Amino acid sequence: MKKITFDIETKNTFEDVGENNPSLLDISVVCIHDSETDKYDSFFEDDFDRLWPIIEKADMLIGFNSDHFDIPLLNKHYQGDLRKIKSLDILKEIKNSLGRRIKLNDIAEATLGEGKSGHGLEAITWWKNGELEKIKKYCLDDVRITKEVYEYAMNNGKLKYNKGDDIKEIELDTSQWEEKEDNSSTTSLF
Repeated sequence: MKKITFDIETKNTFEDVGENNPSLLDISVVCIHDSETDKYDSFFEDDFDRLWPIIEKADMLIGFNSDHFDIPLLNKHYQGDLRKIKSLDILKEIKNSLGRRIKLNDIAEATLGEGKSGHGLEAITWWKNGELEKIKKYCLDDVRITKEVYEYAMNNGKLKYNKGDDIKEIELDTSQWEEKEDNSSTTSLF
């Protein structure tokens, strides 16, 4: 199964666009991990023509808050409909199990023993300052953390999170996460 773990950073905030609608934001960078090649890559807007063939061959897209945020935002740049590719939104799975949302940093610290390297709002500042390498590094790190969180969940059927001074567990049913779906006719460019 070809899995693409991905994350997006933006050039602006919801406050800037006046509405809590991800598709109104502008993308600064998209970073991915391709399970088939075991390689990480980054794509600024001028590079999207290299990104689409990789995503179109994916059996599954993996992200954190990706169904609500990343996919709708990326979809506005894509000629087809990325929602037709099987998607695993780890945050959605956590919310379905726990009944509430947990930050990726809290999951990463408790599950992996390391937190995120920054915050999305910092990436917007870096964009405004022209610090593209910082944005790319931060986004690639989020992709790596998301991939490792996914792998931990697949291997253990649970994730951990910090709640105050305690570490709690979230039981997850991962048994169908990697079931393949036929998406060969739904993701063409036209």
